Amino acid sequence: MEDVLRPIYQERASNKDTLGILLIEKKKSESPVTDNLDAILFIVTKTTETSLFIKQYEYENERAALYMASEQQMSEWIMNGTNRRIIDWILNGKVLFDRNEYMENLKKRLIDFPREDRTKRIGVEFAKLIRRFKEGKDFYASNHYLDAFNHVIHALHHLARLSVLENGFHPEVTVWNQVKKIEPEIHRLYEELIISQEEVSKRLELLFLASEFLVNKKTELGAKHLVHIMKSEKQEWTFNELVHHPEIRPYAIDLGILLEFLIEKDIIMVKKVETKGKSLYHRHYVAK
Repeated sequence: MEDVLRPIYQERASNKDTLGILLIEKKKSESPVTDNLDAILFIVTKTTETSLFIKQYEYENERAALYMASEQQMSEWIMNGTNRRIIDWILNGKVLFDRNEYMENLKKRLIDFPREDRTKRIGVEFAKLIRRFKEGKDFYASNHYLDAFNHVIHALHHLARLSVLENGFHPEVTVWNQVKKIEPEIHRLYEELIISQEEVSKRLELLFLASEFLVNKKTELGAKHLVHIMKSEKQEWTFNELVHHPEIRPYAIDLGILLEFLIEKDIIMVKKVETKGKSLYHRHYVAK
C-alpha cells in the first residue's frame, strides 16, 4: 500500500508547511486503530485551513485514508485524550517524512512524558472525573439509577486514567489492563460495579462511598495544574480570566464544577468584590 500512496505523500512532503508524515498499516482483521482501513497516512502540518482534513482512497481491493491535522489539533488530541489512537499512530507508525526530526522528537516527548505535560493532562482528567462523579450522584439521588450507573462507569474510567498518568504513563485504549497492575483498588471497584449481582441501586450506593474516598485521595494531585497557574501568575482571578487562560482551556468546560469542588475542599477560596449593586458581589478566586 505504501507504493500506491507514495505519490500522495511525496507531494505533501514537498510542502514547507508539512512537519511529518506517518504510515499506519492494518495488522489485524479487525483494526479500530485504522478504522478497519488497510492504511492510514497521517500528516502533521504547521497550519491548515481546517484543523482536520480527511480524504479516503480505494485501490483494487485495498482502502486507505489521508488524515491531515494541524500541529495544534494534534496537541489538543494528545492533551485532552479525545483521540487516543493518535498516540498509537505516533509511537508505532512508520515515519515516511520527518522535517527537522519533528516526528522523532514528538515520539521521544511522548515516551518521556515530561512532568509539565503529565500535570496538565492530569488536570484535564480530574476535571472530567469531578463532572461525571457529581452528575452521577445527582442522578442517583433522583432515583435515575441507570443514568447514574452510566456516569459512574465514566467516572471510574477517568479515575483509572488518572492513576495511569500519575504513574508516568499514557493511558492506553486497554486502560484497565494498566490499572490492574498499577492500582488494583480502582480495578476492583470497576469489577464490582460490572460483575456484582446486587441491585443497581445497591451497587451504586457502595460505589459512591468507595469512589468518594479515592476522589478525595486524588484531589491534591488533580488540582495541582490549576493551583500552580493561579499561584504563579497573579493572586486573584475572575472566572472569565481562568476559563480563557490557554493552559486551562482544555478543561474549561468543566472548570465551574471543578472550582466549586475545590472550594468545598478548601483548596481554593472565594474573595467577594463589591459591585455597584447593593449586596451584590463579584466572585474572585484565590488558590490557597
